[in-house]
Amino acid sequence: MHPAFSVLIFTVTSGAGYGLLAWLGVGQLLGYTQAQTTDQQIVVGVIAMVLVSIGLLSSTMHLANPKNAWRSFSRFRTSWLSREAVFAILLYPVAALYAAAIFWQWSCINWLAGLSIVLALVTLFSTSMIYASLKTIRQWNTPMVPALFMAYALSSGGLLFLAVSGLFGALNSVLLSTVLGLVLITFALKMVYFFWQGKPQGATIQTATGFSQASVRLLDAGHSAPTFLNREFGYQIAADKLLRLRIVMTIVTFVVPLVIFYCVLQGSAVELLAVAWLMMMVGLLIERWLFFAEARHVVRLYHGDQRT
Repeated sequence: MHPAFSVLIFTVTSGAGYGLLAWLGVGQLLGYTQAQTTDQQIVVGVIAMVLVSIGLLSSTMHLANPKNAWRSFSRFRTSWLSREAVFAILLYPVAALYAAAIFWQWSCINWLAGLSIVLALVTLFSTSMIYASLKTIRQWNTPMVPALFMAYALSSGGLLFLAVSGLFGALNSVLLSTVLGLVLITFALKMVYFFWQGKPQGATIQTATGFSQASVRLLDAGHSAPTFLNREFGYQIAADKLLRLRIVMTIVTFVVPLVIFYCVLQGSAVELLAVAWLMMMVGLLIERWLFFAEARHVVRLYHGDQRT
């Protein structure tokens, strides 16, 4: 699949925003935010919703006609994209009420924190299912995609929560260890996904055409110039470049932040956590580019590929 930059920004930044809001809510329910002032908690919430808004606005740039974005709300019963849009919009008034509850210390603050967590996670899951529900792309049609989307968002959001808390002088060591463990789990999930992705499985030109007793090859693509299918679904990238990008992504997204985690645990400046978050965001942009570039739609079988 051809990676669209607007979608890369959308999924990475909004994911970090939803993850940050979820961690703020968890901190409220478990008492981790008590070390922060009211203003500091509101600042964290504002940062979260700004990231979410940047992501949602960038997603409209992927539309051929952005002014028709409102139509995405009309198919809630059948479309994961529609569900994502509805839950994303519902989160705004809930987040606003949660901010008001923090400021005025309403008695229902825990309920609003919990509802914010649920809506953030449901929206994240809906976004992931837009891709995981596509049976035509084997690399996406797996439960590992929702698991990774949730893990990326909670890891990047958790790391940002730690970075901001550190700058406020309210870093919690238990929360630091929890996010560290989550990053390690996300790292392991990604390695398993890479292993699964490389296994020779899925549709072939034989199964697509029904000729299973003999070797099949394409004689004529049916067109003499590039088409939309070639540009979007037939995106090609050299295998050695993909391998190099995988290595860079792994180092930037996981290895560097983990090293910084270790340094902070050993007493280094907590400001390094902000560097770790920035590195992770760059790595996640590379990861999301690979997510699209390595996806192989079954329509490629009718344009010369032998296997998806």
